[in-house]
Amino acid sequence: MSIDVTFDSMWPILMQFLRTNAPYITLPIAAVVGIIGYNLESLLSDRYTPYNKPVQDQRFERMTEEDSLKDPTNVKKLKYQENVLGKNIPPSLEKH
Repeated sequence: MSIDVTFDSMWPILMQFLRTNAPYITLPIAAVVGIIGYNLESLLSDRYTPYNKPVQDQRFERMTEEDSLKDPTNVKKLKYQENVLGKNIPPSLEKH
């Protein structure tokens, strides 16, 4: 008895194997693709971020430099200087 196995008869067996073991096959492939993408991004992009002072220090400097805080009797009224909602108005809604 000889077993005649052709490539066409192996497709259902191969597909059944891939179907049942899909998580075990796709996870390593996804990890490899992710590692390659991460390394390509690090090669192609610039990750340099310039140094900025901490936000609390910037706020403290800004508060000490303001002229209005030096004289407590010179207080502005609390009102809007301009329309807050009118900053990004589309051209079709602008008043002419």
